[in-house]
Amino acid sequence: MSKKILIVDDDVAFGVMLKTWFQKNDWDVELVSTMDKAFQAVNACQYELILSDLRLPDGDGIIFLTYLREKNILTPFIIMTGYADVQTAVNAIKLGAFDYLKKPIIPEVLQQKIELALKQETVKTKQEKKAVQKSDISKIVKGNSPVIQRVYTHVALVAPTKMSVLVLGESGTGKEYIARMIHDQSGRSGKPFIAVDCGSLSMELAPSELFGHKKGSFTSAIADKKGVFEEANGGTVFLDEVGNLPYEVQKQLLRALQEQKVRPVGSAQDINVDVRIIAATNEDLEKAIEEGRFRQDLYHRINEFSIDVPPLRERLEDLEEFAYHFLAQANDELGKDVKHISKEAIDKLKEHRWDGNLRELRNVIRRATLFAENQEIVADNLPILSSRMHKTEEVEDLALQPGDEKSQIIAVLKKARGNKTVAAKLLQIDRKTLYNKMHLYGIDLT
Repeated sequence: MSKKILIVDDDVAFGVMLKTWFQKNDWDVELVSTMDKAFQAVNACQYELILSDLRLPDGDGIIFLTYLREKNILTPFIIMTGYADVQTAVNAIKLGAFDYLKKPIIPEVLQQKIELALKQETVKTKQEKKAVQKSDISKIVKGNSPVIQRVYTHVALVAPTKMSVLVLGESGTGKEYIARMIHDQSGRSGKPFIAVDCGSLSMELAPSELFGHKKGSFTSAIADKKGVFEEANGGTVFLDEVGNLPYEVQKQLLRALQEQKVRPVGSAQDINVDVRIIAATNEDLEKAIEEGRFRQDLYHRINEFSIDVPPLRERLEDLEEFAYHFLAQANDELGKDVKHISKEAIDKLKEHRWDGNLRELRNVIRRATLFAENQEIVADNLPILSSRMHKTEEVEDLALQPGDEKSQIIAVLKKARGNKTVAAKLLQIDRKTLYNKMHLYGIDLT
């Protein structure tokens, strides 16, 4: 039986070309040119794969993807985009898209992504599996260094209370993991834990995402939507990178926290909610207050108790434990069976500065696992690591200067090996400004 695919693209010639290619590869193809027809198609038939253009005459692929997820249609979704829209496509992946393709489409790349998409578990299964893994703290590596044990002591102290908690720490230190620990050790553990990436919320998107909206309240509001606060009622909302929230949204958030009420966009009525707030940031919020970028009243509301998560370089005695934890994950993801990390490799890892912290370590171990032979990671499998590479005092001349900003940003991102937090520090700008400039100049180093 042929596999069914839905292709959504208003470029007739391009759509017919894709349809012909898929038919030659034994697919049953439905080709539509508008989002409205795409809605009709997915409501009338089940597909093994959906391939959608980002820009459509009556909407865009993001709206279509949101519609699918709200309808609990979990079909693997690949979005097609031009170069200038790559950041938008990356945002689509955060919303649940499997992957994206840049136009013009290369058949070999298309084939590869299709095979990966068809092999994946459904989005729902992945989310359930992830939730189980994250909620079972006993099965997650924690580390035993004195500095992290103090953090766990503070978690145990504050978790049973109703206090709002501000988790501080560099990017990649595991702030969300600490937030989940607080939730799981609280009386709210049986209720939802919902994480929000505040850095991805624009002034236009944030009210709808946080508080919900009514059908017809704005152009793309094709159905009623519950916001994060209503979805998490009785549980915990984790506001990651809270310092990146637009200033006007901070005011709306403060009202919601003080009154424990939210008002969906387009509604005349408030909804009572009961949520606990855990926020996280790697930014100096007191400095942001002085600069007029963050509300002081909101800062005091979310900072009833604070926890500082130490960087990896201050807990190197935990590094080997985490390395083996990430090795097990990499084996599962890559279909490998690597069992050991040599002493020389561990020593080399401990010499690195780890400005990207646990996230950087995970990526390094994943790459090393891919290249490992004879079931062991050795020093030669590791990328070039330098404990001095990211010391800002050695690269003060990298601060962003007037002129060709695009070239400067690309050069610093490459020097920081794609770590945007490090790159922003080197350029002496905040991370949100870096993201905005990357979007402005169409920079994609993912």
